[in-house]
Parts: sequence; structure tokens; C-alpha cells
Amino acid sequence: MNRFLPALSQSFRMLRRDLRAGELGLLLVALVIAVSSLTSVGFFTDRVAQALGREANQLLGGDLVLVSDHALDPAYRAEASRLGLKSVVSSTFTSMASTAEGAQLAGVKVVEDGHPLRGTIRIAPGLNQPDAPAAGIPAPGELWLDERLASALGARPGDMVGLGASRLRMAAVLSFESDRGANFFSLLPRLVINATDLPATALIQPGSRVFHRLHVAGETRDVAAFETWAKARLKRGETLETVDNARPEVRSILDRTERFLRFAAMLAVVLAAVAVGLATRRFVERHLDGCAVMRCMGAGQAQLMAMFIGEFALLGLAAGVAGCALGFAVQFVLNGLLGELVGFPLPPPGFWPVLHGLAVSLLLLLGFALPPLIRLGRVPTLRVLRREWDGVAAREGVAWTLGALLLAGLLVGIARDWLLGAWVVGGFALAFALYAAVGGLVLAALGRVRGVASSGWRYGIASLRRRPVASLVQVLALGMGLTALLLLTLVRGDLLTNWQQATPADAPNRFVINIQPDQVEGVRQFFKDAGRREPALQPMIRGRLVAVNGRPVGPDDYTEDRARRLVDRDFNLSFDTRLPDGNSVAAGRWHGSDTTPQFSVEQGLAQTLGLAMGDLLTFEIAGTRSEAPITSLRKLDWDSMRVNFFVIAGQGMLESFPASYITSFYLPPSDLEFANRIVAAFPNFTVIDVAAVVAQVRGMVEKLIAAVQFVFGFAVVAGVVVLFGALQATHDEREKELAILRTLGARNAQLRSALLAEFAVLGLVAGVLAGAGATGIGWALGHFVFKLPYVPSLLPLGVGALAGVLVVTLAGWFGTRHLLAQPPLVSLRALN
Repeated sequence: MNRFLPALSQSFRMLRRDLRAGELGLLLVALVIAVSSLTSVGFFTDRVAQALGREANQLLGGDLVLVSDHALDPAYRAEASRLGLKSVVSSTFTSMASTAEGAQLAGVKVVEDGHPLRGTIRIAPGLNQPDAPAAGIPAPGELWLDERLASALGARPGDMVGLGASRLRMAAVLSFESDRGANFFSLLPRLVINATDLPATALIQPGSRVFHRLHVAGETRDVAAFETWAKARLKRGETLETVDNARPEVRSILDRTERFLRFAAMLAVVLAAVAVGLATRRFVERHLDGCAVMRCMGAGQAQLMAMFIGEFALLGLAAGVAGCALGFAVQFVLNGLLGELVGFPLPPPGFWPVLHGLAVSLLLLLGFALPPLIRLGRVPTLRVLRREWDGVAAREGVAWTLGALLLAGLLVGIARDWLLGAWVVGGFALAFALYAAVGGLVLAALGRVRGVASSGWRYGIASLRRRPVASLVQVLALGMGLTALLLLTLVRGDLLTNWQQATPADAPNRFVINIQPDQVEGVRQFFKDAGRREPALQPMIRGRLVAVNGRPVGPDDYTEDRARRLVDRDFNLSFDTRLPDGNSVAAGRWHGSDTTPQFSVEQGLAQTLGLAMGDLLTFEIAGTRSEAPITSLRKLDWDSMRVNFFVIAGQGMLESFPASYITSFYLPPSDLEFANRIVAAFPNFTVIDVAAVVAQVRGMVEKLIAAVQFVFGFAVVAGVVVLFGALQATHDEREKELAILRTLGARNAQLRSALLAEFAVLGLVAGVLAGAGATGIGWALGHFVFKLPYVPSLLPLGVGALAGVLVVTLAGWFGTRHLLAQPPLVSLRALN
């Protein structure tokens, strides 16, 4: 302790001196950026995790929920009652709500007395009025509309609202539901009705997609007993949600969002690590002489290392605290952008992200500041006489290797997923290698340009070639930051534009579902009377895939998430003798009027589920099994926006099963009233405005992208910090060069043009690499992920080159312009 306190005091004095002298400014900024980018994401996700943990039963509306995509078996509720548990049932589906002013697609929630068993529902007496906890549920004959739906329908409390075959009175404005969730259904405008009013609406018909939930609540041991009993009896399409896995759709969405945000933060950490290494290297170069003198005065290697490690540890703690404070402020922005994805209030964050931020700050210093510091601890006294001594390069190289491994481990830890972490580390390594290879080739090729350039440009290019490593580091740092920014702005816009252009201008923009067989002729006549082309009405039967080639299949038989979801839900099956428009046979032959039992399967579905021509599929439909082989694979034009089916049966297979019909049509903006007339004539129909749904989903995606862009902003700032760090790393050498050139007669105008040329070329190379990289990634996303006919644009190349030139030139000039203002003798004396 007697030795520790004086050493710590000395380290503190050294830190204060070096900060005042500006020796550690960039290093401090780099660490703050890394910590704030991570902790901003950490604070936000920690708040979500706390909410999911502390308020799980409120998010469920009970202590446990049984979710089913078919009618619930009464035995579940009977067992809950036998165990002394309270229970209520709620149902959710989509339908049309209408008033005299129009109709609107809405999410309908049907509740019983006592709902919710846990949590609250809040209502207000009118729009833009204070809300309060609801005393119960809507009374029979009444409904509650949320603000969006009430505004869209122009409804006020007391107005009558059409829902299916019923008209219900609006009693209040729905402002909050603790168990609302965060899926497609919850994105729609919302209404709540009493379960006693559901039969009169006549909305639940064969083929209707309804989710039923049995909420139970009671003593912990009784809930656990019911969970054990129910788990052994779960059927396909039934799942249990408990306080341990509450709101899986919320967790799934937020897990994916967190991955995007963490990936953006990881890029900032990588660039910050490079900046830390560069800044520390310059710090060491400027302190070698002082350490040599201290060695002459009797200081030992261990004493020197202890002082400098103590100084950097204090710096790491200070940067960690500042980064955590900035991250805490930034997470409020993330909450504002992504709060709608969560759907419930968030508690204050815990202390864990602070500890994580401090650890990251210290680990970055350990991995990327310690290697250069080794030189300070081993500087010999001979340095006082012979300044060309270069230290222990071999030992420092080992330390740099360990630092890179530490960074890789840190990235895997940040990713919280071994596979994702490995992909990220590998991806960053590959990207850096490609950028380094191309950048190195370009910088090497600049030697040929130098001979034909003017004197200023010739000196600037020569300077880049004299410092190839520093130049390459700057190209890498700025190139990666600009790539991320271009990908999230220009390339994303190009992908959206290509997607929009892939859809024909007159493509169907309205889908009509829940059409009953006895209404088919009426629908055709309705369109004919309105002077419209007769719509293509196609039957739709719900069936579940239960076996392939006689072997039972379930979600556990597949590893891919999409395949598991498909097998665990009902398929919308159809039958037709005519090959639907927008379909083409990719393998086999279309069955036509052949009455032999057979299925035609969409090609993508077959690939996802591992199906092949000739495989025998077994579907369970309304308790009856239907079996037939695959005789054709179809390729669908999904961009046509027509009604499409994954599986179409041959003639005579499915006609006897309960079915509803579906159709789509194009509704021009000048005739929107036609949709309202359809709902008025056929109240049980659900008319889906595809454009409105896509716009709503796109709005949520835009918020996610805005949040990711915001966090990527840290990476861009980190790239600029690396640029300044690289410039500072060569600052002394540059100062000496300029002083010598000015002593030999070089004019300020010549040197100014040389500096600007050097920075402009550096920015141009980085910008072009960023533009090319963003365009290549965009093409890969469009071609392999989104399956779009993406045509790369030259705009990212141009914008990347321009941004690179401007950013690098301005930053470089800002950091070096003072060198031209001071006399050469001052520079030479300072350096010597």
C-alpha cells in the first residue's frame, strides 16, 4: 500500500499534465465513442429486459397464457378451474370497422369479464382527453376504439360503428393495453368488444384466421401444476407463454433489432481500437526521450511501466464514465425511435451497462495501448545518446497479436452469440483485407501519376507513398465508416425504388377475404354492376401439413426458423384446374382437369421444407386427412400482388371441405369509395388495403433504420477520429518535412497545394472504395436476400468520392494548417 499510493498519485499527475498538453485528447475521444455506442444500446436493451422480467405477467394478461390458432379445447379451462385458478379467454383477428365516413381495417380483440387478470387497460372519455384505468370491459352493445381508428373513421363516443353484421356504440377511446404485444396485428388500428357481441357480428366463418388465448392466474404452485398438465397435452398450433418467455413476438423483434444495433456499435469499437493504437503510438514516440532520462536518474523498467499503466488505467476509467454518461443520454433517442416496437412503458436502466462500458474501455486500452507502452518500459539509457534506437519490435509484435485476439473476443462478447460474433469478426477481417488490398494497389499505382502531375500534387502523392501504412489505415477507417453510411442511405433508397418499380402500376392493391361460398355470385354481380372487370375468386381451405412420405413432421424436424414457423401453422390451400396468372411450372406438369389426387407446390416452399417431386404430402383439414404426391413445382411472381398459394390441389380433392374465397383487385385513388360500398353490401368481408399496410410496416422499418443509422453515426465519428489519429501519428514527421522544405526555399503556396493534394487523394481513394463496397453489398442484398432485379447506381460512387475528398481534406487541413504559420526554426528546435 505504501508503494501503491505514491505510484497512483504520480500516474494521476502525469495524466493531468498530458491531458492539458493535448497528448491524450484523441485517445480519450476514441474511448468515449466506443463506450457510448455500446452503452446506448446496452441501456435501452437492459430497460426492455427489465420490463419483460418484472412485468411479464402484465404483458401476458395473466400468470400463464395458452395460445392457439384454433378453438380452445374446453378441457384446458376445466383443469384451470379444478386447480382453483382464475381464467379468461380473449380472441384476436382482423376485420373491417365502418362508419358513415368510411371503412378501416382494424385489429379486433374480443374479451370476457375479468380481463385482464394481470395488468391494466386504460381508456379516455374522448380524443385527446386524459385517460384512466378501465373499471371493466366494454358493456354488451359497446366497443372501444383506439385513437388511430377513431380518427380514421371520424368516430366520437356515442357514434355507431359497423362491425360485421352488427352495429355497436363507441363508448370510449382505448389508450393503453398492457398485453397488446408487438406483432403485425398490434400494428393495426385497434378495437375491443365484449365476447357476448361476437356471435352477432357473424365474422367467425370457416377459414377465418383467429388466435385464441386462455389467460390463467393464481398461486404459483397451482400455475406450475397447470403448466405441467397442459404441456403434456399441447397440440399442433398451441403454445404456452409463461413469465419466463413472456411476449415471444416482442422478444423476437427486439432481439433482431438489438443485433442490428450491436453490429453498428461493434463497427465503432473496431475503429476506436485502431484510433487507440495510433494515438498511443504517437504518445510513446513523444515520451521515449523522457523515459530514457528517467532511466538515467535510476528509474527501473517496472517502475516506468507501473506509472504509465496507472496513467492509462485512470484514463480508461475516466473515458468509461464519460462514455456511459453520453450513452445514457443517447438511449433516450433510441427509446424514442424504437419505443413503438416495445409497446409498453420501460423502467429505468440498471447498473450492468455501466460496468460493461467501463470494462470495454479498459479492455480496449489493454489490447491496443499496452503494445506501444511496452517500448516505454524497456527504453535503454543509451537512447539519450543514440535516438535511432527502435525498441523491441518482436515483443511489441506479439503484444499487437494478443491485442487483435482480445478485440476478436470482445466482439464475440458484444454480439452475445458465438456464431454471430464469428461472422462479424470474419466479416470485418475480410472487409479490412479487401479494402487494404485494393487501397494498397491504388496507392502503389499513384507513383505512375506523380511524374505527370504538377509540383504540389507530386509532393502530395510522394508523401502518401512515404507513409504507406499510415495512409492505408486512414483509407480503411474512413472507407468502412462511409460504406456503412452509404449503405443505409443511398443504397437502401435504391433497393426500395427497385422494389416499388418491380410492382406494376395497376397491380392489385386491395385484397378481399372471408367471402363465403354463397356470396361468390353476389360479389361477381356487384363488380359487374359497378362497371368493373369480374374478379378472380379463388377458394381457400385451411390445412396443416402433418406428414411427408408417411413420416410425421413437426417444428422440431427443422432447424431453420422459417421452416419451423411454416410447419407449425395452417397452410392456405386451394384447388384449381387453371394455372393461375403469374405462375409458371418450374418442374413436372400442371395437373389441369386430371382428377388423380395430386399437389402443385411453390418452388421456394419446397426448398425451405426440403420437398421434392414425387414426395407424398399429408394435410389435416377439419379433422380429416388428405394425401397426394407432388406432381409439379411452381414459380410465382410475388411482385404481381395477385392472390398466390403455396399449395394447389388437383380437381376433386378439396371441394368437399369448408372453404372461404379470396380475391384481389386494383382500386384507383379516384374511386376509394368503392371499398366502402363493398363493406356496406357485405359486412362480413375484410378488405385489406395493401398500400396502407405496406406503408405502416415501412414506417416501422424506417424507424429501425433510423436507429441503426444513429448508432452507425458513432462509427463515422470514430472513422474521423482515426483519421486525426493517423494524421497526428505522422504529425512530427510532417512538421519536420515542412520545416526542411521551407528552409530549402519552398513557398507556402507549394506546400499548401501539396498538403491539400495529399488529403484529397487519400479521401478520393477512401470514398471510391466506400461507394464500390456499398454498391456491391447492395447488389448482393438485392440479388440473394430480397430477390430484386437491383440495378446498381453510380450515385454511391460519386457521393462517396465527394464525401471522402471533403471530409479528409477539411480534417487534414484543420490539423496541419498551423505548421505553415510558424517559422521553420521553431519547428526544428521543437523536434530536436
